Amino acid sequence: MELLENARDAQTLSPRLSAALESRIQKEFLPRWNGLWQGRFAVQGARPGPDSVRLDGNDYLAISGHPDIVRAQIDALTRSGNFAVQSGVFLQEEHPTRHLELKLAQWVGKEDGFVCQSGYAANVGLIQSVANPDTPVYLDGQAHASLWEGAHAARAPSHVFRHNDPEHLDRLLTREGPGLVAVDSVYSTTGAVCPLLEMLEVVERHGAMILVDESHSLGTHGPSGAGLCAQLGVTHRVHFVSASLAKALAGRAGFFTAPAHLRYHILTSSFPNIFSSCVLPHEAAGLSATVDVLQRADAAREALRGVTHRIRASLEAMGYPIGQGTEQIIALEAGPEPATIEVRDALDALGVHTAFFGAPATSRNRSLARMTLHAALTAAELDHIEAAAQEVAARLRPWEWAAARRQRVAAQMS
Repeated sequence: MELLENARDAQTLSPRLSAALESRIQKEFLPRWNGLWQGRFAVQGARPGPDSVRLDGNDYLAISGHPDIVRAQIDALTRSGNFAVQSGVFLQEEHPTRHLELKLAQWVGKEDGFVCQSGYAANVGLIQSVANPDTPVYLDGQAHASLWEGAHAARAPSHVFRHNDPEHLDRLLTREGPGLVAVDSVYSTTGAVCPLLEMLEVVERHGAMILVDESHSLGTHGPSGAGLCAQLGVTHRVHFVSASLAKALAGRAGFFTAPAHLRYHILTSSFPNIFSSCVLPHEAAGLSATVDVLQRADAAREALRGVTHRIRASLEAMGYPIGQGTEQIIALEAGPEPATIEVRDALDALGVHTAFFGAPATSRNRSLARMTLHAALTAAELDHIEAAAQEVAARLRPWEWAAARRQRVAAQMS
């Protein structure tokens, strides 16, 4: 009711919306708002308090506020008075953002790269530049939305293959021909790891290209945090690497690599790079310092692995169906959105805050409460997470969720 009253009030401030849009809101959105969500914005749960344990962010190595990063930002702010806010295509080689692009590329083992406004913009701009209506794009069923949108921006024919299933990809490539394969290294909703070695064998057999989105492994995996491709020693076999710099790097930008000879082709064909302003000098300075911090963060990476192992083992012992993943991202897949809201609210009430994921981030009936672990969780906080999860399990019986039944069937068939 409040939503409708606000809409009526807004009519005094702007023209009436089209009948088609009003009809679509009535048919598609309001039933979800009033029915599944009971008149509240489901994505936003209870406000965390001072004693809350927050598992709803992405700063996996807990580097936000690191003094080296803050110092670099302040120094850039106090001495960078002579710069222009402009599209990234105008940047000269001496610009701090260009230095950052080359530093990031060197970190992940590539020769050149591009910094964008976000990881979403990075994937859209890259795919738009390297695919076209004659280039099939093959997307893992759980690939990030930005990869799908990149294929759409390229007007490329899109083909979805079953999640982490190289055999299905092989059959599609045989039928449709070589193109661009897009996968996440670590999947953002479940913490599942891509079987990259097997995927590369398929890609190479068909003469295709591959894009690996390292958003959730850059900083946390591989030597000096250089990512999953580096960890597996396959960087030289991967055509393109992309990443959000808002995960382990805890910043606000995106990045992708490309061979150096494609630089000016990309700068004249990637719309996010052409039509968005570059990151500011203090942002570039902070991100550059962050790379330095993460490269020497082996202790934090080891701590994150320990935290992940402990919490995953505890949740599995309690009956939570989390076997689809192995990494620091944990999906509590309750199913329909009202069930997931109940899980999220129950944990909120106990001071453990997760993130609600529903459509379009998931399919409508496979929503989830996502836990993202980080390296700075203390022993007391881990105890608190386990106690809260145990109390919620006793009440909501996760071993009876549809995800648990699917997991048992899969185990029987393997």
